[in-house]
Amino acid sequence: MHILHTLRFSKSANAMRDLPPDEGAEVAFAGRSNAGKSSALNALAAHKGLARVSKTPGRTQLINIFALDDGRSLVDLPGYGYAKVPIGVRDHWRGLVDSYLKHRQALKGIVLIVDSRHPLKEFDRQMLAYAEAIGLPCHVLLTKSDKLSRSEAARTLAHTRAEIGAEAGSRVSVQLFSATAKVGLDEAREVVMRWLGPAAA
Repeated sequence: MHILHTLRFSKSANAMRDLPPDEGAEVAFAGRSNAGKSSALNALAAHKGLARVSKTPGRTQLINIFALDDGRSLVDLPGYGYAKVPIGVRDHWRGLVDSYLKHRQALKGIVLIVDSRHPLKEFDRQMLAYAEAIGLPCHVLLTKSDKLSRSEAARTLAHTRAEIGAEAGSRVSVQLFSATAKVGLDEAREVVMRWLGPAAA
């Protein structure tokens, strides 16, 4: 069993002051509200009930922290771009996420969840540009790849890699992923664990 299986829910934060102490290592998961972020987290942890999966996009309304062990965590950021919520609430999310990405010293990288059937929307490009601007590595999971034929998946991967390479430089990587068909789990876990590094002493 992979070590990510030991992930457990730690806490939710509605403001920066609600977050755990800014130490250790964190990897943040970001993406559009309907791209399969919670399903990807659950698949990586081999734990169906870790992150709440909802048929209603936008249900992740807080920053949710999942602790691996002393000093290492995965962070589920509020989904963006789709959620049918009041503008004031959406603006709060955006401000919270911006503050987290800009100021969180423990943050080591961003996993960007992108639906492989609708790759690289404007919000995704903004997140990639933002990560590049603040010097954070970003790994793109092209989710729901089981919904594509093998040739469609290969074309989508090649096209996305070409577009990302032109836009965001060498700090960005991309892969095919499917939580349902368990495609790309080992590759994604390897990236996450490399960013998290060894457990704190």
